[in-house]
Formats: sequence, C-alpha cells, structure tokens
Amino acid sequence: MDITIQSSMLPHNDPDASLAFYRDSLGFEVRNDVEYGGMHWITVGPASQPDVSVVLYPPEATSGLTDEERRAITEMMAKGTFGQLNLATTDVDGVFERLQASEAVEVVQEPTDQPWGVRDCAFRDPAGNMIRIQGLS
Repeated sequence: MDITIQSSMLPHNDPDASLAFYRDSLGFEVRNDVEYGGMHWITVGPASQPDVSVVLYPPEATSGLTDEERRAITEMMAKGTFGQLNLATTDVDGVFERLQASEAVEVVQEPTDQPWGVRDCAFRDPAGNMIRIQGLS
C-alpha cells in the first residue's frame, strides 16, 4: 500500500486567534480559508511540507453530535485535553524563545530533556489544543 498523511484536524473556536497562532507565531502558510453557514475552516501547514496540512475546524460542524457531546468537547477544549499536534524542529530552544515572545501562545512546558531521549517544549493554541515541539537530531 502507498498511503500518506494529507491532513489532520484540530478544533478551533476563534478564527482570528487561530490565524495569529498558526500563521503569525508558528509561521505556517494559509492554504485555504473557507466560511460557510456562519462557520470557518482554515487549512494551514509548513511551507517545507506542501503535501501535509492541518485543518482547523469549528467543532460544532461535526454532524451527529448531541448537545451533551458538544458541551463535553467544549469543556475538553477549554482544559486542553481534546486536540493535540506534535511538531518537530532542529532548534527547540530557538523556536521556544520565538514563540514565548508572541502574545498568541500559552507556554505549557519550557524546553526539557525527556527521559525517553527527546528534548521538547509545549504550548496551547488559542482553542486549548496541546502543541508539542520536539527536537530532531
């Protein structure tokens, strides 16, 4: 089989704040920006990986959810336990310093040498999604 990753989905609840984080702070390019029915989908990704994208979607657009499930998703997003994205860089400390200086990010963990052999740091995006950035050797 020849299967590749095209996109991953992360919820968002504020398109402007999401753009400030993913485009302005992380430096991702905006690949698509769609509004429909009062909702907003934004597709972003690193310029160095044109075939891989992150689609930021409004969780209320998920069909088949009950009101209780929507409330649970909203609560999990607020706590930062619903969505997660793992990124990688050759300069964890430099990326951390640049992101920490941005008003659009919430620091969760400063660069740390983990017992499993990676150095990483963590942030939350404006929707509460956990963004972990690990170092590449």
